Amino acid sequence: MAMNRYERLNQERQIAEKKKRVAAYCRVSTDKEDQENSFDSQQRYFRQYIERNPDWELYEIFADEGITGTNTRKRKEFNRMVACAANGDFDLIITKEISRFARNTLDSIYYTRELKKHGVGVIFLNDNINTLDGDAELRLAIMSSIAQEESRRTSERVKWGQKRRMEQGVVFGRSMLGYDVKDGKMYINEEGAEIVRLIFHKFVDEGKGTHVIARELREEGVRPMRAKEWQNTVILRILRNEKYCGDLVQKKTYTPDFLSHQKKYNRGQEEFVIIKDHHEPIISRELFDKANRILDLKSGSQNGKSKYSNRYPFSGKIKCGRCGAGYVARYKTRKDGSRYKAWRCYEAAAHGRPHIDKAGNQAGCFGESIRNEDAVYLLYLVCRKLKIDRQKIADSLIKTIAAVVFVDLSEIKDVIDELLAGVLYEDEYYARMLDKMVVHDKDHMDVYIKMLPHKWSFAAAKCVKEP
Repeated sequence: MAMNRYERLNQERQIAEKKKRVAAYCRVSTDKEDQENSFDSQQRYFRQYIERNPDWELYEIFADEGITGTNTRKRKEFNRMVACAANGDFDLIITKEISRFARNTLDSIYYTRELKKHGVGVIFLNDNINTLDGDAELRLAIMSSIAQEESRRTSERVKWGQKRRMEQGVVFGRSMLGYDVKDGKMYINEEGAEIVRLIFHKFVDEGKGTHVIARELREEGVRPMRAKEWQNTVILRILRNEKYCGDLVQKKTYTPDFLSHQKKYNRGQEEFVIIKDHHEPIISRELFDKANRILDLKSGSQNGKSKYSNRYPFSGKIKCGRCGAGYVARYKTRKDGSRYKAWRCYEAAAHGRPHIDKAGNQAGCFGESIRNEDAVYLLYLVCRKLKIDRQKIADSLIKTIAAVVFVDLSEIKDVIDELLAGVLYEDEYYARMLDKMVVHDKDHMDVYIKMLPHKWSFAAAKCVKEP
């Protein structure tokens, strides 16, 4: 009786082996002239191939568009096929060659192993490899490595060709505000050019800041080309863009890894392609240079970027009690010419006082500014109010330090005493303990310290520094 059961299982296995559910995978070309790799052509090829084998039946043909196969993350149909295989929907995958399946050796090995775990083999027709064979993985690794190396060489050839064309003045990029890019050449778009001229006029001739210019353009109903709305950063990019004075700089981004295709900003890793007087300018070179000198002066550095890229110690920690927006740092100039740092509600800085814009949206805020030195002093007052056993903490700190450092501790003791006595420190020190500061107005500011379930309230006008 037991023997009959085993025989029955063998018979069921033989029946199952008679008809295998076979899926096909291909990457189809989006080029209309490439008929050989079109979806219809490949679909017809795989159908005929499967029909010639009486033990196979077609499950589905999975196809991804595009010509790149160096990674699988963006290939939706490939990933859907793997999920179906894991679900046991079919028994076998056929594809033309390894380079159509994956040009990344790691992906080839990983996915064929995963599919094999679920009992699904992959047959690479042109490479004559069946992953269910004993020596398949070794042959697959060799062939995948060859395909990956060919991808690298192709990438290098394409990059070399693109750079030569850039050096000849061919523009790689899309249209922008003020210019239309067609067939590798730049043509002035007069409607956008008027906006560019207006921005430079407001900044250089009228002396307006980037936040003010952005707000005025929003209120005038002028629409940016790609951004959702005018912001100071959009204005800055326009003021810094050398194309508006007729120059062309390319290779501002580069692709360090041909497998991932991820682009990075070129910080000198590769040579820029620079062509002076490449196309018709929208503004004069003198006006462009003057605008950038002003930006350099405002930023406090010759590269004109530090103001906008550095994060200050209190960044993200000061909030507006009126609208909930974060506070942003701005440098201001006193009557005597000295400069100081202040914090202001972003909504107020970007949109001004509360109003209804032309689109019918509520914009702006009454959020008041606070000097950085006042924010520091509020944190100093909080430290003074903390009820702690200063001597016990000092003794514990010195004991801990003495256990690991064999030096004269007299200077270290002085520093600890100053710290616990409440010496006024720089903002970098207080930023580490500050959770958030909420500015309602000059008479109401709340301070929250990390790990402490308490709120300290102050009025900036009354926070007069002690002698």
